[in-house]
Amino acid sequence: MNPIPGYLLPPETANLPTLLRDWREDAMTFLHHDMPKLVLVMVGAFVLIRLLRAITHRIASLQERKLPPGIRTGQVRTLAGVITSVGVFIILFVAALQALSILGLNLGPLLASAGIAGLAIGFGAQTLVKDVINGFFILLEDQFNIGDVIRVAGVKGTVESMSLRRTMLRDDDGTVHTVPNSEIRIVSNMTRDWSQVMLRVTVAYSEPSDRIVRLLQQVGGELRNDPAFANDMVSDVEVPGIDRLGSGEAEYLVLVKTRPNKQYAISRELRRRIKESFHENKIQAGAPGRVYVVDSGTGTPTS
Repeated sequence: MNPIPGYLLPPETANLPTLLRDWREDAMTFLHHDMPKLVLVMVGAFVLIRLLRAITHRIASLQERKLPPGIRTGQVRTLAGVITSVGVFIILFVAALQALSILGLNLGPLLASAGIAGLAIGFGAQTLVKDVINGFFILLEDQFNIGDVIRVAGVKGTVESMSLRRTMLRDDDGTVHTVPNSEIRIVSNMTRDWSQVMLRVTVAYSEPSDRIVRLLQQVGGELRNDPAFANDMVSDVEVPGIDRLGSGEAEYLVLVKTRPNKQYAISRELRRRIKESFHENKIQAGAPGRVYVVDSGTGTPTS
């Protein structure tokens, strides 16, 4: 359709074919030159992430084999998880910079703005920096690992996961506690190397001490030689003797060293066997506690 004689088209309409042609040329140039580079960066990042996870998984699988002395399986799993998370972040960050460069964005002002923003955020993220630094030293010093039972920041539980920023614990009733690493000042690890059962047995004051000690040692020896519990005990049962004397009762101390996290089953079985042994040998239990109430009328105590 020919334009009306004497009528001039607007500049935008006159340049529309040229603009469409430029867009087509730019799109074809992007598809032929830039798109393969962008796809290569994305595929490379994906392959590197998969390779990193495969390597760390392979390292973590070493727990099924014999580890060199001084290396704990929990430590290997924890370090593998931290290495994976840090490595994935670095790979994605570098891939994002490469992708922005391919798309033609000038990274100089962007990085300068990011540096200024990072400085501003850093002043408000001092706690985050403390979390990361404290988490680094927790891993470096091997204070605890995944699977350990610990008490930190006023809570106790089993370590389910940990990173440079936070530690997650699950307590006995299933509650999950997320503790920032900056809040961890004192670590009480109850499953490092071995655990100990400290059992106090109370009997009547009149019972012969030698007989009670002998019976407790006999029960401990039977438990130590039981195949069902022998592997969970790292030493013989110790009976140091009388630990406390009270009103009409004597308290004996029993000590058992067990493998980490096995002390609960050992202590329950030991109590059961002590109860049966005392019942068979007619050992009199300690006198029950008495509560004295003063009669307001006579002023004399009654039990």
